[in-house]
Amino acid sequence: MNKPYIIGIAGGSGSGKTFFLNRFLDHFTPDEVCLLSQDDYYIPVAHNMTAEENKLYNFDLPRTIDYEQFEQDVSKLLNREVIYKKEYTFNNTNAIPKILEIKPAPIIIVEGLFILHFKGIADLFDLKIFVDADEDIALQRRLKRDLLERGYSNDDVMYKWINHVVPAYKEFLLPYKDCCHKIIVNNTQTAAGILAVTKEISKELRTKIFS
Repeated sequence: MNKPYIIGIAGGSGSGKTFFLNRFLDHFTPDEVCLLSQDDYYIPVAHNMTAEENKLYNFDLPRTIDYEQFEQDVSKLLNREVIYKKEYTFNNTNAIPKILEIKPAPIIIVEGLFILHFKGIADLFDLKIFVDADEDIALQRRLKRDLLERGYSNDDVMYKWINHVVPAYKEFLLPYKDCCHKIIVNNTQTAAGILAVTKEISKELRTKIFS
């Protein structure tokens, strides 16, 4: 059997990467594609922190990720092995994480902020996709998400944006942008452009992998 086709999808906070990813997955069945998210490999630390410590802790660094386990699980999927992983609960100590069962598929998608920085993982990608957005638009999306969905204060969001998010993006993601096969600019608030792009890419993959 042919080796699974592995796609890396990277994008900074507020780029619209999650929306792009979800629309991309709409074009495939669960048997055709599986998804591995870098977020599920954060090294757990929140249970030992006060609220202030959590605010100051920089989650936007490669060392906050259990890279070895992440790389091992990517390799397992490539070897057609099922993996089991605790989901990431975004440092919510009251949340009970689910156990995720991720089954191998002909297409493997790996997504996250540092996936291009982790060379051992990046070298495995057959297709690298970079989802990009202007900084002011990305910030507004981040504010909307963290204020409404995660209950952070405006000051907390801005502190992390200025001191953690933007520096990490510039150091650990932006240098790899020009190495990607496809760069998706996502500055609009409408879905039409992303739907068209994901449809085009999925059509190319179907011709390449399933025909």
